[in-house]
Amino acid sequence: MVRTWLSVTVELLGGRGEDLWPWPGRIFAVGPSHTFMDLANAINGAFARWDRSHLSMFSLADGRVITDEETGAEMAASVHGPITASIDIEVAKVVRTVEPGAEFQFTFDLGDAWTHRCVVAEVKVDPLEVLGIRPGIPLPYWGWGSIPDQYGRRWAADDGESKAPERPSQPHPMLLHAWPAQAQVPGIDVSEVRAAIGEGDAAGFLAAVTGHDIDDALQQVGSGIPMALEQRRQEAEPVALSVINRLTWRGGAGDRALAHDLLAALRRERLPGRVVPVDMDMLSTVLEGDMDLWAGGYLDLRTGQVYGDSATDPMMVGDEAIDVEEDPDRRLRVDRTGSRDAWEDMAAFAERQHDQALRERLERAIEGKGAFSRFRDLVHGENLSEQWYTFSADRQMGRAREFLADNGIRVG
Repeated sequence: MVRTWLSVTVELLGGRGEDLWPWPGRIFAVGPSHTFMDLANAINGAFARWDRSHLSMFSLADGRVITDEETGAEMAASVHGPITASIDIEVAKVVRTVEPGAEFQFTFDLGDAWTHRCVVAEVKVDPLEVLGIRPGIPLPYWGWGSIPDQYGRRWAADDGESKAPERPSQPHPMLLHAWPAQAQVPGIDVSEVRAAIGEGDAAGFLAAVTGHDIDDALQQVGSGIPMALEQRRQEAEPVALSVINRLTWRGGAGDRALAHDLLAALRRERLPGRVVPVDMDMLSTVLEGDMDLWAGGYLDLRTGQVYGDSATDPMMVGDEAIDVEEDPDRRLRVDRTGSRDAWEDMAAFAERQHDQALRERLERAIEGKGAFSRFRDLVHGENLSEQWYTFSADRQMGRAREFLADNGIRVG
């Protein structure tokens, strides 16, 4: 590569009556077409000058001054100091004016006198090597040091006399990787997602998922990924990868099993084990025992249908009762898991709340007897019912998927 650009190290020595140490610095790549005005603008940008309505001036080692024509004329007519030879800052090219090894001065704002030492490196550079591009203006490719504000302001309303505001008790959410906040990102409409999955509408599914907070509905969203990959693979692949990564990171019940299955779909591989088109909603209902009459039920391994115990009782359903003894290998017993899982769901839901006061109220609600009713009333009172439904339904579906995986069954 031909190296035709100058490498100029610029260090800020001080300004506003203050000497800085160590000197903060930036190293710029300066091209053959760049003027001193280009370099002045690049320096002011790199050193965080937001008010550019001040004069800039370069002073060379031989006494020449590079500035605007009006300022140069005023300096030449001055009765103090040596007579200066002024060069137009808008026209003069840096590469044609200074040579490798040269040292010169740059001053920004002749009142506050922000003074910089500029040194041209002995060896020229190729911008493609140091920057990766050939920019239209000088650009820094290395730097160090803390940059002082050009007016010495420490906060927006600093008048030089007022006391600095107190530091917040908590770091900003951006520092905690908690931004955007939950409220800033639109929540997912689970009914819209389920409808799109049921109708085999990949476009509708992807529209319902993209740009929404899906972290409380990963199991439900994951159920639609294979269909989306089959119909709209190019659009669905990044969504699938994101869901797989989120499931792996979350690591809840059934999450790793679903992540494994989605990865197989992404790679166009066959699912391991026995693949059954399971009615996941009904399986979740039977496992959780939402209906008091059920102590469990059965999964039909041929059709994927799930039946509660009542479906096997002739006294309740008559001649339509299912005889589970007729073909025992066809049906898998599903036992109710009890209320412990529901309590864990409430605790997990409380823990995920960003509002500390709300989190503490939810935690107190699930202590002792009557926890379920107290929790339900508080969730309703805080307008969290929809969020709780999505969260708890997703955890139930995850446990159902884990139950299937433990029995060597994959959802097809």
